[in-house]
Parts: sequence; structure tokens; C-alpha cells
Amino acid sequence: MALSLSSFIELLGGELHGADVAILGVASLDQAGEGQISFLANPRLRAQLQSSLAAAFIVRPTESAALDRPHITTRDPQLYFAKVAQLLYPQPVAVAGIHPRAVVDEFAIVAASAQIGPGAVIAAGAKIGERTIVMANAYIGEQVEIGGDCLIHPNSSIHHGAFIGDRVIVHSNAVIAGDGFGNAWAGDHWEKIPQLGRVLIGNDVEIGSCTTVDRGALSDTVIGNGARIDNLIQVAHNVEIGEHTAMAACVGIAGSTKIGARCQIGGAVMISGHLEICDGTTVLGGTLVAKTIREPGVYSGSYPMQTHDEWRHNAAHLRHLDDLAKRIKQLEKELRHTQLPVGE
Repeated sequence: MALSLSSFIELLGGELHGADVAILGVASLDQAGEGQISFLANPRLRAQLQSSLAAAFIVRPTESAALDRPHITTRDPQLYFAKVAQLLYPQPVAVAGIHPRAVVDEFAIVAASAQIGPGAVIAAGAKIGERTIVMANAYIGEQVEIGGDCLIHPNSSIHHGAFIGDRVIVHSNAVIAGDGFGNAWAGDHWEKIPQLGRVLIGNDVEIGSCTTVDRGALSDTVIGNGARIDNLIQVAHNVEIGEHTAMAACVGIAGSTKIGARCQIGGAVMISGHLEICDGTTVLGGTLVAKTIREPGVYSGSYPMQTHDEWRHNAAHLRHLDDLAKRIKQLEKELRHTQLPVGE
């Protein structure tokens, strides 16, 4: 599929400079070649802009004067690039019908425009919305409701009672609405606590591969509209994630925690249970969040990388921080007693 630069202008806005070339694909500045468009968002990569072999570029207006090749100017090149990529690489369009090797319960409701792939299982009472694609070997449990224009990738599992809104993407091997981790100690063994809540996922959400979103214990686990959940993330029972919050891979969220809207959670962040993170919070990768965050801002708590020898020496000091603090307080006390008054 080829689109001209003027087509992008017509659909997305921006201003065209230079020839109206045809674009076949997208690539990074250092990898782009004939027929491809790239973008510059980070000024530190300006040297790559000059050496790039891309057919056209997306840049800020301030970069235009120094660029003598076809380009589009816009206030946010990265966002514009994302929209261009969506135009050139659209999501699959449903081919209406149920594959003969799919298993669809007689009491399931599948929209006439939906596509059900081979080996997919649609259980009793499940509802599949218009133009939604359920790909090969996906499992849709009893009473699950999936909205329109969704894409459910192969081998994903959506268990009973889950609700999924419109335009949601669930990637392969994700598990939605499996049981949360609930057990009661009986003195010599564990008794399972039935997990009776649901999972509610809003519109325009994307769930990454091998991510698990546990059903609530009594109330529901909720993911708000527009949220982006990367691969290998654990969302425990009764967690609530606000609208348009994004989190990178390997985040772990313990039960009953509430994360606000428009938050950004870096990779491998660990979030303890029964706390709250307010709207607009950014947590950098590797941080342990062990208490409620009430003020928006940027938070981090990871230990910076260093050589092993440096880490070993610093770790030895960390083990004695309490003793060191006591010694400092004692020295400060002694120093106050030994200081002479001013003027003597």
C-alpha cells in the first residue's frame, strides 16, 4: 500500500515541503531507505537526519530550513509518525464467518460481521461484537462480553464473566479474568478463597502478550479506557488502573491497588498492595512503590548500575546504615557541646 505525502496532509494535517513522493513504509532514521518515511523527535539525533536515506521525513517546523529533501512539518513528529504508520499498516479487517474448526456454543452470540478463527472456543452465553476478530485457539469463556472491532490474538484466554469494551487488542497468551491469589491459612494448610469478581476492561485498551489480569476477589478488577499494558505484567485481583495509563513490561501490581489516570509506569516496577497512585504520576523503571503516592510527579527508587566491586562495597555500608546514623547523631551532639560561643 502506497500513500503520497499529500495524502497524509489531507488526512492528518501538517505542511508539505518539497516533492509529493509516494511512501510505502516507515523506518528509523538510520534504517530507512527508498520509499520509506522517518521522523526526528529527539534533537540529539539530528546528525542521523542529515545522513538518512529515507525518502521523506516528519520534523518540527524549526528543522525545516536545514532540510532540502521532502518532509512534513508538524508540532509533534512522533505522534504524526504513529498516525502515518497506522495508515500504512492498518489492523486486520474481519472476514465475517466462523471457521469450521472453531467451537461455538449454541448459546453464544456472535455478531454476523465477526470473524472466529480455527480452534477458537466460544463458550455458552459469550457475546462477540461487530467486526471483532477472535484468532486461532483463543478461548472465550462463559458469559464473556467482547465489544466491537476488537482483536483477540491466538492462544489468549478470557475467562468467565469478563467484560471487554470496543477496539481492544489482547495479544497472544494473555490471560484475562483468571483467579486471583486468594487463600486462607487453616493452621496446617491453605484453603482457597473463591474469586467471585470480574474483570472490566474499557474501550481502546491494549493488553500485551503473557500478561495476566486477575479477576476480583469480591469486587471487580478494572482497566480504564485507553490504557496500555505491556507484555509480562501481573495485575492482581481488585486492582484499578485509570484511563490512558501506560506501563512497560514486567510490572507487578499487588492486589487492591488503585492507579490513577494518565500515569506512566516504567519496566519492572513493583507496586505493593492496598495503596493508591494519583493521576499523572510517572514511576521510573525498577522502582519499588511501597506507599501511596498522593502528589503527581516523577518517582524513582532503583539502585543505579555500577561495577560489582563498587556494589559490594556499597552494600556493605548499607547493612550498617542504622549504626552509622546513630554515630553521626552522637558526633553532632558532642560537637554542639564542644563549640565555643561566637565572639569568645
